[in-house]
Parts: sequence; structure tokens; C-alpha cells
Amino acid sequence: MDLNFKMSINDQGVEALLSQSASHSSFFLNALTVFVLAIFVGYYVVWRVTPALHSPLMAVTNAISSVIIVGALIAAGPAGEMNFSKIMGFVAVILAGVNIFGGFLVTYRMLQMFRKKEKKG
Repeated sequence: MDLNFKMSINDQGVEALLSQSASHSSFFLNALTVFVLAIFVGYYVVWRVTPALHSPLMAVTNAISSVIIVGALIAAGPAGEMNFSKIMGFVAVILAGVNIFGGFLVTYRMLQMFRKKEKKG
């Protein structure tokens, strides 16, 4: 084989490897960018909502958590061999359940603040 031919094959392999790792890093960079932007948008949306709308906002957040728990149940899947995705699905079910329960508890307490207090006597 010609030495130039071997080098061109080797260079093509290195270029393919670099382009593949670049595509993975660009995907990670895009995902990280979306995540950071979502944090900022969420922060500004929650803190700029008027106090009267916090209860409906909490209710919508609980609804989103209930959708997440459905996805977590699907990830946990039926009984079978134990693997990483089933463990993470189980953890997601537990955390989403805590989030839903805590969200409804906080929403209930917020709604209690808007009720008129009964006069004793």
C-alpha cells in the first residue's frame, strides 16, 4: 500500500472521530443552554406572577408533575430484570409523588389564607 493512501485513511478516521465527538458535545451544549434558559424563564415567570395567581400556578405545576409520574411509571416498566432505567424510573416515581403531595399541601395552605375567618363568640 502507498504511504499517502494509509495516511489519508488514518486522517479520515480521525476526522470522523472528531466530528462524532463534536456532534455529541454540541448536543450537550444545546441541551445545557436550553436547561439554563428554562431556569431563568421559570424564575422570572414565578416571581412576576401576582400573588392572587400563585394558587393556580401551583395547581398547574402539580398537573405537570402528574404527567411526569406517568412517564416515570412507564420507565419503571413491568417486573423483570432490574436495570438502571428501572431504578431511575422508581426514583422518579418517588420524587414526583413527593412533589405532587407537597404541591397540593402548599396549595391547600395558600387557599386557606384567602378564606374569611369566622368570628368567635
